[in-house]
Amino acid sequence: MPDEIILYKLICDSAGKGMSGEKKYRMHLPETMPSCKFWSVIVYDNKTGQMIVTAQSWPSVYSSCKKLLVNQDGSVDIWFGPIAPPGKESNWIKTTPGEEWKMILRLYEPLESEVNMKWKPGEIELL
Repeated sequence: MPDEIILYKLICDSAGKGMSGEKKYRMHLPETMPSCKFWSVIVYDNKTGQMIVTAQSWPSVYSSCKKLLVNQDGSVDIWFGPIAPPGKESNWIKTTPGEEWKMILRLYEPLESEVNMKWKPGEIELL
């Protein structure tokens, strides 16, 4: 399936509440990501729909990053909040207190399991 992209847009956390920049969150991505090329997680401002602007150069975590922290089982945890969890900076996206945000997970060249909608990403959990 060359040149295809599947998007997962998450606008609320696992409790159904909007995500706020002053709070800390975690998203667990399972070891079996159904993407032939790579995946990316990017955070967007709810008001503007644009990528959030912070002191962090790029509001994203992606599979081709050389510094990506991968768990022993092959899964990946993505962290969101105004301050990076110690030792997790490579998997962290900075958010701005007082600003609500949403997240988009992109799968580039998804595998058949994704096209059939059998696979689902983890939810964003408030910590």
